[in-house]
Amino acid sequence: MIYLDNAATTYPKPTEVINAVNKSFSLYGANPGRSGHNLSINTAMEIYSAREKLNALFDGYGSEFVSFTMNCTYALNMAIKGVLKNGDHVIMSSLEHNSVLRPIYKMKNEGLITSSVFTVTHDVEETISNLKNEIQDNTKLIIVTAVSNVFGDILPLEQISKVAKENNILFFVDGAQGAGVIPLKMQKLGINCLCVPGHKGLLGVMGVGVILHDGCITETIIEGGTGSESFYFLQPQNFPEKLEGGTLNVPAICGLKKGVEIVSSYGVENIFKEETALMKMMFNELSNMRKVVLYRNEYNEKMKAPLIAFNIKGYHSEEVAGFLNENSVAVRGGYHCSPLAHKTYGTEDTGAVRISPSRFTTKKDVNYVINLLQKIAKNKKV
Repeated sequence: MIYLDNAATTYPKPTEVINAVNKSFSLYGANPGRSGHNLSINTAMEIYSAREKLNALFDGYGSEFVSFTMNCTYALNMAIKGVLKNGDHVIMSSLEHNSVLRPIYKMKNEGLITSSVFTVTHDVEETISNLKNEIQDNTKLIIVTAVSNVFGDILPLEQISKVAKENNILFFVDGAQGAGVIPLKMQKLGINCLCVPGHKGLLGVMGVGVILHDGCITETIIEGGTGSESFYFLQPQNFPEKLEGGTLNVPAICGLKKGVEIVSSYGVENIFKEETALMKMMFNELSNMRKVVLYRNEYNEKMKAPLIAFNIKGYHSEEVAGFLNENSVAVRGGYHCSPLAHKTYGTEDTGAVRISPSRFTTKKDVNYVINLLQKIAKNKKV
């Protein structure tokens, strides 16, 4: 199968990542931070090493401000609910995933907070103007996705951060589609909190996410055993334990550490360059197909991550995805858990077909898919 659904999760996993997960069961089989024997200490040291590598990759505020969660959605809930209080106002972009939209709307529906959405366009100045128009006196947080998981828009993080700083507003980023694909440097970009998954661009396995922050997360959404301050009835206030109640997914963290090492060694910029070359080739071919609908006039790599969303006139996106699946190509059709993005682009009725490569995708793979799409667009039997 040609796998082009890497925006959902990368596949195949690098052999080094698989080996790291397998080795963890023998080398790091004890509970980190819970016991004083060597196996537990060695496991804790491995977890700490993973924190250090993540902190380095994302230019974080220190390894103690790197906490592991079960996934990126959990990290985003932890971030949002960890800072917003009764009476606060939050602003999100028109391209947000449900992992941002739903926790905010739940708090809004409970009457705890208010929220606004600013429209992202292909014009940076217009986008920033739209953002500024939503700021209120009680705006506490601006939260945006680094990259639209549907349409690949790279949001102007530096400009958004500047607006946040000028207005003394926290700036959080959902790095689900950006981590390991575009450079995300927290201190350089002024990001107070960054949430990332382990299983996408960082090449790890499912079941682990990361929340990186500057100490701004004041509240917890889970409390429990941490291996520290056991006679203190409240959750310890020191990081990273404050945000890590319960046993960590050690095998997944070991796999993530190896994935981060691979990405760091190869270079995020190189990954972006190679994947972009493939998607430019795909975009140029699709733009010449009469029945194919693309959602931008040109492929501007400064504003677009390497993934393509499209439709074919006369078909629902899931039909096209089904045709490709029958011919051993894995892509995603539908709504991608991002209703705001589809409303922004006007694809509420059809959804969109999403093609998302990885550094393991080849030109041969892309050409094969192009040939299949030409047949579909010409209404030929596939």
